[in-house]
Amino acid sequence: MKLAHAVSRRVHVVARDDGLLGLADDRGAEGARTVGTVPPSYPEWLGDRGFLAAHDVRFPYVAGEMAQGIATPDLVVAMARAEMLAFYGAAGLGMDDLGRGVDTLADRLSGRRNWGVNLLHMPEDPAGEDQVADVLLRKRVPRISASAFLDVTPALARCAAKGLRQDRSGEVTRPVSVFAKVSRPELAKMFFSPAPAGVLRYLVERGQLTEDEARLARHVPLAEDVTVEADSGGHTDGRPLVALLPTVLALRDTAPLGGRVRVGAAGGLGDPAGVAAAFALGADYVLTGTVNQMSVEAGISARAKDMLARATVADTAMAPSAAMFELGAQVQVLRRGTLFAARAGRLRALYDTYPSVEAIPAAELARVERELWGAPVEQVWEQTRAYWSDRNPAALDRAESDPKHRMALIFRWYLGLSNRWAISGSDRTVDYQLWCGPAAGAFNAWVAGSFLSDGRQRTVAQIALNLLQGAAVLTRAHQLRTLGVRLPQQAFVFRPRRLR
Repeated sequence: MKLAHAVSRRVHVVARDDGLLGLADDRGAEGARTVGTVPPSYPEWLGDRGFLAAHDVRFPYVAGEMAQGIATPDLVVAMARAEMLAFYGAAGLGMDDLGRGVDTLADRLSGRRNWGVNLLHMPEDPAGEDQVADVLLRKRVPRISASAFLDVTPALARCAAKGLRQDRSGEVTRPVSVFAKVSRPELAKMFFSPAPAGVLRYLVERGQLTEDEARLARHVPLAEDVTVEADSGGHTDGRPLVALLPTVLALRDTAPLGGRVRVGAAGGLGDPAGVAAAFALGADYVLTGTVNQMSVEAGISARAKDMLARATVADTAMAPSAAMFELGAQVQVLRRGTLFAARAGRLRALYDTYPSVEAIPAAELARVERELWGAPVEQVWEQTRAYWSDRNPAALDRAESDPKHRMALIFRWYLGLSNRWAISGSDRTVDYQLWCGPAAGAFNAWVAGSFLSDGRQRTVAQIALNLLQGAAVLTRAHQLRTLGVRLPQQAFVFRPRRLR
């Protein structure tokens, strides 16, 4: 079994005297009848080598952009210094916090380009989306991860096209690399294609792109890397990776510009078997999210991390999304130890049933005030008004004439604060909204009894290195099995250990 796990060494399959196949290193293979050889298989080699070169990293691994700053600057810095890639979780942050976070990253990672920041699609606040794009471009963020986009907005097209140049060989170079997270093939196709001509024309007319930038943008795909997001924490369509990833890969291979795009995998990657399976399906890189919330660098409370550390693969539920409540979007969250999913679902049922808050029966509204909000509706509305008057006054203008929209804003007060309670460690534990996919349960089962079961040892880099090393070990074990070697079950199990 030791040779099966020694992935950095060449291993020979030899015929033994008893007729069975065994393993030997270079020295042990002398004089034996060698029937096959398995070359070294480093974790660095699991994905696409072009990904490593393009992003100046050693490993084909990305830590995703957990919103509300849960993917902190500390997390991004730790991953960059470990020669991997990570994105700062900008979604939901105010502009001042976003600016400070980006400045911190630019200062601590000066000279490095293996880091980036999230750009979230905001269909209800396009001006806010534009503001985020302004910050990312102005501060020269080297990598931008576009998430939840249903179409190509001006902000997205600007991030993809700004600064495009053509060198002497005719190759178009990008100062900014755009990643995209998608959960449906038609959205992947959008990123395999150039930005729409109409959007580019609009940006030129506004002076946000030059004619040359718009011209070059018509000849390159919108994104350089597309992450296929399967059953993940937070926003998810819940599709299985084994069906979704091959479909998107086939689509990439038939798209006119698809050959220039790398495709990665995300969702459900909580143990080495999941990571190995993603690479076996053809992923150029992997992206993790849920498991990184349990790292020491993650920006959530110790109480929330402890709740996640007790999750099993079945301890998730779907709940209404705060950001896309009126669109009916849902997020996958932790179910164990919290009542958030049930309580948020109750608010959704009230929204679907009644035209306004005033139309909700008094007894039902009183129950919501007592059990969910802990405050009368008038107080909740005042806090809601204060929030939106600073963020997006247009939302309040609409609420004045649209009672249904006013009800949505009031209900979103609870949905939004529930996440912040989990981040801050509020005593309102039963109301914590913790984005969580089945990867949490797989991770907890895998690390049980190892040094990674201790939260104080659980750095984001150690999580990543162990997942990759374990995936390499499992890949080696499966290679040997295809050659006819009978391996004990332990050969398919990798226990976490301290890695560098």
